Amino acid sequence: MSFLVIGECVADVVRAPGTADRVHPGGSPANVAYGLARLGRDVTLLTQLADDPAGRLIGDHLRSAGVRVEVGGLPERTPSAVVGLDAEGRAAYAFDIAWTLEAGGLPARAPAHVHIGSIAAVTAPGAAAVLAVTERLRDRATVSYDPNVRPGLMGEHGSAVARVERCVALADLVKASDEDLAWLYPGEEPEAVAARWLALGPAVVLVTRGAAGSFAVTRHHTVAAGAPRVDVVDTVGAGDSFMSAVLDALTVRDRAALGALSAGELTGLLARAGAAAAVTVSRAGARPPDRAELDAAREDPAGT
Repeated sequence: MSFLVIGECVADVVRAPGTADRVHPGGSPANVAYGLARLGRDVTLLTQLADDPAGRLIGDHLRSAGVRVEVGGLPERTPSAVVGLDAEGRAAYAFDIAWTLEAGGLPARAPAHVHIGSIAAVTAPGAAAVLAVTERLRDRATVSYDPNVRPGLMGEHGSAVARVERCVALADLVKASDEDLAWLYPGEEPEAVAARWLALGPAVVLVTRGAAGSFAVTRHHTVAAGAPRVDVVDTVGAGDSFMSAVLDALTVRDRAALGALSAGELTGLLARAGAAAAVTVSRAGARPPDRAELDAAREDPAGT
């Protein structure tokens, strides 16, 4: 099964108390593509990279895992984000980013699945290209979406919610964090939002809750799973690793089969994706597991 991921690459400048700055390749869609490639999947990333040190660093990083990189226009500089970590490893972001993706024709390799999300799916002018390509491919490919909300880049709240909901309506599977939902829908319970999103079109909605685990909602089932116990180094890329593991596990599922997932299948999916996230938070930067590491983590979820 082939994947097309559309979205931004970002140079993450990780800044933590008492340590020197560290630069890591990042960007939520880029992390998902990298995670899929680490798991042995056939994946292309449609993105933007400048011909600068950060762009070369990120490009080399992606290709080292086997990601094919298709560049839709050259920005003046590769986007960056200063990632500030608190004493518990939780990340806050300050961005320097422009998104002007150009996407004329369809990709040379027709994908079976398209993943979109984060800054690229809602930031003009490039978001129009993301949605146009996704809409053109949707008849032949399943679609997933992760809003990965960055409040400082979302603009006016009502318009931001409308843009997110348009992407939700395009998707067959949606993953969001409880923090995403709290910003989008203040005061509403995540379970209520997930149920409302199902009515927009997706077959599956997944919600992550950090150390509290995650839950999945379909039209037939609601299931929850705890998170593995792990010593957290930082949380950068945890949700993206979760997303990669979800897509990896669902590669044989067509649109109808996604809606027919059993409660047991959903529970297993959450557990495997949670194990991938746990590996990632146990080490610095967005470094998702390969298949051997993920299998080992599933065999010993407590990390003992």
